[in-house]
Amino acid sequence: MRPRTWVLLLGALFAVLQLANVTGRDTPDSRNYLSYALVLRGDSKPEAAEATVAHYCASRASIAHRGQNVHVVRFHRADPAPLVEARCRAKELSEVERRLEAGESAGPMVPFSSERFMRIFEARPGYPLFLVPFVTLFGVTWGLWAAGVTVAVAGGVLVFLILRAMDLPVPLALTGQALYFALPSGAIAMRPMTEGLLMALTLAAVWGCALVLRGRRAGLALIAGSLVALFAVKHSQAMFLGGCLAAAGAAVAVARWRKGGAPGRDLAAITGIGVCAALGTTVLARLLGYPTVAESLQDLLADHFTRPDRERPWAEFWQLSGNFWMEWARRQFWEPFFLAAVAAGVWGALRRPVFGAFVIAAAGTGFLTQAGHPDINIWGGRLLALAWLLPVLGVPMLLEHLVRDRVSLPAQGHADRARSSTAR
Repeated sequence: MRPRTWVLLLGALFAVLQLANVTGRDTPDSRNYLSYALVLRGDSKPEAAEATVAHYCASRASIAHRGQNVHVVRFHRADPAPLVEARCRAKELSEVERRLEAGESAGPMVPFSSERFMRIFEARPGYPLFLVPFVTLFGVTWGLWAAGVTVAVAGGVLVFLILRAMDLPVPLALTGQALYFALPSGAIAMRPMTEGLLMALTLAAVWGCALVLRGRRAGLALIAGSLVALFAVKHSQAMFLGGCLAAAGAAVAVARWRKGGAPGRDLAAITGIGVCAALGTTVLARLLGYPTVAESLQDLLADHFTRPDRERPWAEFWQLSGNFWMEWARRQFWEPFFLAAVAAGVWGALRRPVFGAFVIAAAGTGFLTQAGHPDINIWGGRLLALAWLLPVLGVPMLLEHLVRDRVSLPAQGHADRARSSTAR
């Protein structure tokens, strides 16, 4: 079969597997994004609140039902779903009604929390805009599922395109796509949260880097466009990615210069775009009045503004960070799969030092995101989602290095055929 057929088959297989969990992926933050999308499509605040709460509470009820079915003591008892759903609806709707009656309705979403907390989500219109056509065409439940499948499959396809742009054989490029689906990156991308879209846009920027390094200037527009889109989805990721790409480009340029070579226009262009993105994001966020770093710090330490602001937030933050990373390391050493996967990804990325520098830079934004939120109780490791791009992209490059010297891989495409002819 043609490579594109294999790519589509892998994507279709992943989508079919996700039918096992159409509901039950929501987090409390999902309510904010969904209500934002419903308001953007024209629903009133009460209508958006009713639809959002209905979906969220049905999801909680489904989880309770599945949990009791396999509970060794309570599996034979009555289904708890109706009671869980009724209590959830009463709690959520009463809280929304109270806030709406108090006049907390100025923002573009349903006030599930304080206005101060909701402003953090108001600065992220990109993901709700992405959801609008899905929830309009398919309804809330299937719309969120279809949006998750779309963005997750797109991420896998981008992994394939990146690896092919770096002339990896089709089997290894498909391996990278399969890893994206099978590792936690696939499950995280399916959640009704921003991480799936963040990973896809970050992969698009990495693809742009690969194209530029291959002499295709169109990659610069892809990098710039991805960074602009990231600003709309989550502006901190645009700043992190821009800064990391700039740092990677500068590091490679210095390495070339020390060896007596010219940095090259390709590296200068990527570095320049990264610098502009990092600085531009900082300036534009301030002009738009987005929540500052200090506000984010208070959100973290004051439990989403449900407690009084901290008087010495930075001192407490650094103390918490030290405690967090010690506990995080302890848990990773206990189950070192993530560390082993990242190490293998770094090893593979360094087999192609120039391109690998940009892969490591993009994946490093996941660690920056986690460093900014040292909360050990955030479920599912979603803050580190972007770090999984290291094994996803690096392991196929490592396998290429290990296999090419031992097995004659079939040539795929013009670049591979030319390399095979040269080798012969």
